[in-house]
Amino acid sequence: MKKTLSFLLITAAAPISAQTAEVFTLPAGCEARLTIQTEACSVDHIFTCEGDTEGNQRRISIGENGAVTYAGEIDNETQWIESFHIGSGHVERLEADPRDRASFSELVEMGIDTYDFITESDEVGETRYVGQDSLTGQQVIIDGVTLDVTQYNITAYDGAGDVKWASEGNEYISQRFRMFLSGSSKVTTENGTFDNDDNPVEFIFPGETGFLSANPKFGCGETLSSAPSLIQRLESLNDKI
Repeated sequence: MKKTLSFLLITAAAPISAQTAEVFTLPAGCEARLTIQTEACSVDHIFTCEGDTEGNQRRISIGENGAVTYAGEIDNETQWIESFHIGSGHVERLEADPRDRASFSELVEMGIDTYDFITESDEVGETRYVGQDSLTGQQVIIDGVTLDVTQYNITAYDGAGDVKWASEGNEYISQRFRMFLSGSSKVTTENGTFDNDDNPVEFIFPGETGFLSANPKFGCGETLSSAPSLIQRLESLNDKI
C-alpha cells in the first residue's frame, strides 16, 4: 500500500523530536538512497517506499534542531506529485491534467523546458505555477558528483490569478539521480525581494559516515533569509526535489 506523506511524518519525524536522534529513521518499507547536506542549515534524505510508482522518489528535509521542514514526492520527470509544507501546515497535490507538464527529459534533450501546472490543496486552494528551466552549458563537480547548472524563473499565482511570489536564479540538476538541487535565487513576495542560497555541499551514500543524519552541518545558527521556502526545488523542493 502506498504510504502517504502524513503517515511518513508521523512515523519518521516523531523519534527526532522525542530522542534528539543522530540518525533519521524511515518507516518500514522505505529505503533511502542519498543524503544531501546543504549550505543553508538543511539536510535532505532521498528515498522510495513500497507501493510507490516506478521512477518516483521522495524527499524529507530537516532543518535546525532536527525539525522536519518539508516532505514531498516527485515522479520520473520531476513533476511535483505531492508536497507537505510543515511550516504552513498545508499539503498540495498535482492536478490530473496539467496544461504544460514539467519534463526533466525535455530539459536534458532540448536544453530548455517550460511548464504551466496547478496544484490543489484543501488548506490553501489552487496554486498555478508558470516558468521555465534551461541548461547554461556549465557543469560543476560538488563532493565528487557532477551537476549541470540551470537558469530558471517561476511565478506562483493564487486561485484568483494574483501573484503569490516569483523567483529566478540558478539551480543544478543531476542526470544520474534525475533530480533538481537548489542553488542561488532571488525571491520576490509582497513583502519584498530576498536572496536565497541553498547550494549542496555534501553527497552521502549508504554506508558512508553521515548517511541519514538527523542533523544539518552547514550554515546553522546564522541569520537566515525571511524569504519563503520554495517547495521541491530539492528541490524548490525545490526544491523540484
